[in-house]
Amino acid sequence: MKVAIIGAGNLGLAIAKGILHSNGATTMYLTKRNTKSIQEFEKYGNVTVTSDNQEAVKNSDILIFAVQPGHFTTILEQTKDLLTEKHVIISTITGFRIPRIEEIIGSDKYIIRSMPNTAISVGKSMTCICSNELGKKRIDLAKAIFNRMGHTLEIPEEQMQAATVICASGIAFWMRLIRATTQGAIQLGFDAKEAQELAMHTCNGAASLLIESGSHPEEEIDRVTTPKGCTIEGLNEMEHQGLSSSLIKGIVSSYEKISHIRKA
Repeated sequence: MKVAIIGAGNLGLAIAKGILHSNGATTMYLTKRNTKSIQEFEKYGNVTVTSDNQEAVKNSDILIFAVQPGHFTTILEQTKDLLTEKHVIISTITGFRIPRIEEIIGSDKYIIRSMPNTAISVGKSMTCICSNELGKKRIDLAKAIFNRMGHTLEIPEEQMQAATVICASGIAFWMRLIRATTQGAIQLGFDAKEAQELAMHTCNGAASLLIESGSHPEEEIDRVTTPKGCTIEGLNEMEHQGLSSSLIKGIVSSYEKISHIRKA
């Protein structure tokens, strides 16, 4: 694959590393207005660093846009005349809907939206993907790219805002739960480093159990709860204090906020 990442900031570079470390590109262009900070990527040999977006588009087939939303329209306008039937356009820009992209470059292009989260930097992103009608022919290609950096799920575009809350904001929600578990462990006598280690790896184990087994969370809960035991005592107290309710309310509140921002 000939890949260009237009906008080699934190997200763009995380995607670049995922592709390069898995030998997923024959050539790669990385673009940034100031290229000094990304010059080291040319050590890979098949990577060209440039501030010229048009050069990158001309020499690539897969175009992954990771620029700031305010710059996206201008960049599309500047490069649209260079787009051919070979190009696959993948946007990672939050809130920039496919119809807006089609208005600028046309609906006769392979257009795909992807919504990764910050865990992409460690190869564990939950990335949601959608496309225009023509882009459905290249959706498996987009999945293959992002599966190198975690897990992908194809969804309708109207669910992308909700996915942003669950997957992107969700990283912060889970961090807060891990922090709370850490604080509890400290109160029970562990030092801060040990407490965080216990919390992190227990959380990782819980998620891995569900991923590997395909079980429902309640099935795994049943495995560790015994009559009159300490686990059910703790779970019931958490529910009395509103754990599940607070989390659900937080998710819904976050979604209402992102919906309001979009309308504003």
